[in-house]
Amino acid sequence: MKSLFARAALLIWLLLPLGGWSQVSLSIEIAPPPLPVYAQPPVPGEGYIWVPGYWAWERSDRDYYWVPGTWVLAPNYGDLWTPGYWAFEGQGYFWHIGYWGSRVGFYGGLNYGYGYTGSGYQGGRWDHDRFQYNRAVSNVGAVVANNSYSARVVNGARNSHVSFNGGKAGSTARPTVAQRQFQTAEHAGPSAEQLQHEHAALTTPTQRLSSPHSAPLVGATPRPSAFDMPGVEPVLGATSGRRAAGPIARPAQPKEHAAAPPRAAQARPARGPVRRPEQETPEPRREPSPRDEPGRGR
Repeated sequence: MKSLFARAALLIWLLLPLGGWSQVSLSIEIAPPPLPVYAQPPVPGEGYIWVPGYWAWERSDRDYYWVPGTWVLAPNYGDLWTPGYWAFEGQGYFWHIGYWGSRVGFYGGLNYGYGYTGSGYQGGRWDHDRFQYNRAVSNVGAVVANNSYSARVVNGARNSHVSFNGGKAGSTARPTVAQRQFQTAEHAGPSAEQLQHEHAALTTPTQRLSSPHSAPLVGATPRPSAFDMPGVEPVLGATSGRRAAGPIARPAQPKEHAAAPPRAAQARPARGPVRRPEQETPEPRREPSPRDEPGRGR
């Protein structure tokens, strides 16, 4: 049994991307660039939660690459996504891993757009086993038009494109006592779809900050890893010749260097799995690494 567990753990480790979901053991001295501007694709179906785009770090080439924002099916009814964020700590930038939980925790006070205004999430809410979308900030489209509402969004960082917390130019937000408590409570890490999505961005040269297009080409996708699907939204300002349509997302600020993932303990009991169109059983949860354990650089 121990041998089987060891082989499974090794396989998972080898399959993980080098980017944002892992914790870095060395601080990154280069601050992430400002969050690029992009449009949000329409909701592909019921139960999908918006996961904003972010900058990830590729350590071998010492370059940032953009992981597009995308719609991700919630692992369980009631789940909400807390985005990861970069924070300047000590002598460099560290990545704090995102996670799924019963509410949205601290994500550096960054304005990721489309409901993530720096605190909480105003892009939608759960109503028992159905997720209701706020038309004021979410691109509802025709699929879930009858499953939506409109509510004014309070945005305290309206014009901020900052991509990291702390330091001289970063967000000055600090977690509340309640947010600190929730950060160490039971919650689950990114899904397999999210990990694959980040890996797809890592292996796409045009997503690099050093790309000859002056900016990453793909800003957002309708589903994870769907870089070539209809509905992909480009980064505004990239010299690709394409132009985005629809609501414009606020640029997610550059992520400087990875902050350690939150201490998420054991996965909490599921409140009922969300049924996927392609399968009946949700994908298994993956727990984020403890905050105090070194990991790999992105």
